[in-house]
Amino acid sequence: MGNRIRPGRRLVEREAEIDAMERALTGLCGAPDDASGRRAGGVIAFAGPAGVGKTALLAEVRRSAVARGCTVLTARGGEHEQGLAFHVVRQLVQPVLAAATEEQHRAILGSWYDIVAPAVGLVVPKDGGAPDPQGVRDGLDWLVTRFAVQRAPVVMILDDAHWADTESLDWLTGFAPRAEDLPMLLVVGYRPEDLSADAAAFRRLAERQGSRPHLLAPLTPGAVGRIVRDAIGDEADEAFCRECWAVTGGNPFEVVELAAKVYDRELKPGSSSAAELRQMVSMAKDSGLIERLERLGTSAVRLAWAVAVLGAEATPTLATAVAAISSGDTPDLVARLRDARILAPAPTGAGKPFEERLEFFHPLVATAVYRAIPGSLRVAMHGQAATAAIGAGLGAAAAGRHVLEMHPEADPWVVQQLREAAREYLRAGAPDAARRCLARALREPPAMEERAAVLFELGCSALLTEPAITVNYLKAALEEPVLDSALRDAITVRLAQAYGHSGHMEEAARIVAAEARAATSARTRLRMQAEQFMWNAFRADEADSPARSRRLARLVEHLSGRGLAERYLLGLRAWDAVVRGESADSALRYAEAALGDGLDWTDDNWGFEVPVLVALTFMYCDQPGRAEELFHQGIAECERKGWRGSHLSFGLTLLGYVRYRRGRLGEAEELVREGLRISARVGASTPAEWAAVGTLVLTLIGQGRTEDAQRVAVEYDYGQSVPKAVVYPDAQAAHGELLLATGLHREARQQLAAAGRRLDARGWRNPAFCPWQPQLARALALTDPAAAVETAADAVRRARQFGTPSATGQALHAAASVATGSERMTLLAEAVSHLERSPAAYDLAHALVDHGAALRRIGLPQEAGDRLHRGLRGALQCGADTLAARARDELSAIGLRSLRLRVDATGALTRQEQAVAERAAAGWTDARIADELGLAEREVARLLSAVFRKVGTDRPGLARAIGTGLQPPDGAPGGR
Repeated sequence: MGNRIRPGRRLVEREAEIDAMERALTGLCGAPDDASGRRAGGVIAFAGPAGVGKTALLAEVRRSAVARGCTVLTARGGEHEQGLAFHVVRQLVQPVLAAATEEQHRAILGSWYDIVAPAVGLVVPKDGGAPDPQGVRDGLDWLVTRFAVQRAPVVMILDDAHWADTESLDWLTGFAPRAEDLPMLLVVGYRPEDLSADAAAFRRLAERQGSRPHLLAPLTPGAVGRIVRDAIGDEADEAFCRECWAVTGGNPFEVVELAAKVYDRELKPGSSSAAELRQMVSMAKDSGLIERLERLGTSAVRLAWAVAVLGAEATPTLATAVAAISSGDTPDLVARLRDARILAPAPTGAGKPFEERLEFFHPLVATAVYRAIPGSLRVAMHGQAATAAIGAGLGAAAAGRHVLEMHPEADPWVVQQLREAAREYLRAGAPDAARRCLARALREPPAMEERAAVLFELGCSALLTEPAITVNYLKAALEEPVLDSALRDAITVRLAQAYGHSGHMEEAARIVAAEARAATSARTRLRMQAEQFMWNAFRADEADSPARSRRLARLVEHLSGRGLAERYLLGLRAWDAVVRGESADSALRYAEAALGDGLDWTDDNWGFEVPVLVALTFMYCDQPGRAEELFHQGIAECERKGWRGSHLSFGLTLLGYVRYRRGRLGEAEELVREGLRISARVGASTPAEWAAVGTLVLTLIGQGRTEDAQRVAVEYDYGQSVPKAVVYPDAQAAHGELLLATGLHREARQQLAAAGRRLDARGWRNPAFCPWQPQLARALALTDPAAAVETAADAVRRARQFGTPSATGQALHAAASVATGSERMTLLAEAVSHLERSPAAYDLAHALVDHGAALRRIGLPQEAGDRLHRGLRGALQCGADTLAARARDELSAIGLRSLRLRVDATGALTRQEQAVAERAAAGWTDARIADELGLAEREVARLLSAVFRKVGTDRPGLARAIGTGLQPPDGAPGGR
């Protein structure tokens, strides 16, 4: 078709779209006379019905991008490849990586290799855990960002986006906003009417980028006339050209096809031939196109059918096998199909025919050919395609796409292939694709002895996305008549997890309790008891928590930590000791026994809840360094496995909570905001979100940013209800503290008293775990001083029983705040003494300022000045600006100047600033830093400017200012 059009002719009536494309490319590449190097990426979309010219326009984009020296990545959605997870992503990135070895792939992807490689098709995963979908999307973000920086400018073109697989489209939609900050232009073409209901986010893609998609209109009669005359000559008269427009509706594909047929038949292009045009148009599509194909012979038809069935996998070798024709005939048949404009011309520079990929001339042709295959024969050809894909080493997922099209026949081979395909999809981070395969395997159906295992795998595949569906499948698996004990145990545990993760803690505890009672194996009984105690510990509505604590204490009395079940029970006992306020030494003994040689966060069979509780035990027992070590290990494990959902959100949030309790408020805020960002991707009102919002509110209060804390609470409806699960910090108590900080004492008393009644009923009496009593004492001080003193005194008794310096010091400080006279001074001095031996830096600074202020008021300025200066230094180091301002005011009141304290600047750096600063201090160039961290160079420059401002030095002095153990990579030169 294209060779009929005169050279040099641009696409007709697409001037506005081409101008927009050229402007976008100029913004990306820079104008020829612009030496500034400025580059602006973004998204540009072209939309319209089938045949309107999107593909031709995208080809023009590609031509222009290549001419400008851009790196071009291309992909096309396939009508029959929508169920093949990451099909589009693989088209985009595989050509870039194809020439590299596995060793080079590992070097390119680094720590992302195990997460991303299965998704992009570099390896067929055999073993290993399954990353969550968000982890894979994050890895793809990193890979494409790095590639965009290394090979800038980059143009990424996606045609037929309406047929893109869900996994690729989800990634693309999430990644697209980043294109504006990268030297990358994303160009998409799609049919709006063929977008699925699930593609709503993609529909908004162009609008999110600040412009609407360019809607391609049908051609006018004048444009059709130009195309016709380009193809058959200027002798085509006006009436003939207008008739061509009328019969095609101005659809460019049909116009060009019609003009080519007129040329082939040597039809006289005058008004006398107008009557024949409608017949020719019908032959360009549907039945007419099939008639044209059939005239090429039976072998050509079968080969075209095979290409339609194979889709993106169609090579001459595979198509020959599926068509069941002689390989010697294939080159000639391919040539004839190309001449007939059924198959697309061979790509420029293509090698031998059997090295090519066979594609149809146009997606409309592919659709027509596929639909023309008789139904029973199409099913059989998909079966042949599955066998051929396995034989060619393409993997079970590639074969599984074809197996899905076969009729159920109770074939064990089909069940085997679908189960293996599901495992591949899970390891690639595509659980929805895995679920489709397993659901089809269930319909095959599998043999009776295999059915429970298929139901179990099906339930597990839906756990992350649809826990309610998981429950149904796993309950059905438990009811299967053929079920061995090991599989029954695994199903029961996973069913409890599905209930627990969807907020049904009571049901989770009930299901494992029933299994524990029925167990004939001591090992199984202990495992189920561990699960039962855990889910009950997380229930906000547990009826008799003290009784559970007593049963747990009796159960673990003689356990030594042999096996994970015993260690998990010991971990639960450690946590129970913390919340009940038993001695910290006792809780630590249980925690050490539970920890053993380590607890995994990403063990599917055991969950991450108990490892988190063990880490929190160390934090509450005044060993935050040990807690941080465990959280760092858990976070690293999640990131390494590609688990970037709730697990990672909890890890970052609770690490932030540890920093908050240590008084490192700036670091705490950064970590918690990242945890909150990740929890938002998981869903609203989840335990991860409750934990993040509560910790952020407390951190902002500590910084003196009460209005910011209020805004966060309002944004997330924090405090309007009590969560169904136990969360840390306690939501009701944290909201009460916010109310107290804003001066709403009556409302604060109500919330804090309600939290106290709820926790006391459970026997959870430790003020270190939930300081509702110290806060309630402060709330009562104005209206009921006697009750305030009594409440604070009880908090001190409970804290002394737990025995940590931080808990005791905090309780004494609260008691001092509601005491008077000499009693107040005594309590403040004792509070400072305890807090000086604790890791609670902010609480110490606060107590020092209060003690200094009290000493000033009784006329002891020298002692007051010492406390206030120490309090000021601590407040500045913690980032507690309001507390620091108060310390300065108190110093001024006794005639002392506040010291201009130099605070260690690295404590004020964000994690990203710290990473950039360390590399710059080691002599890394901006380009190398950007490459290593997956950032744009201008972002590195921005971060370094912030670092220099905070540290108060320039690049040469950076190493002296912050210190670093990093070395220049591979002999890299010094920084710019």
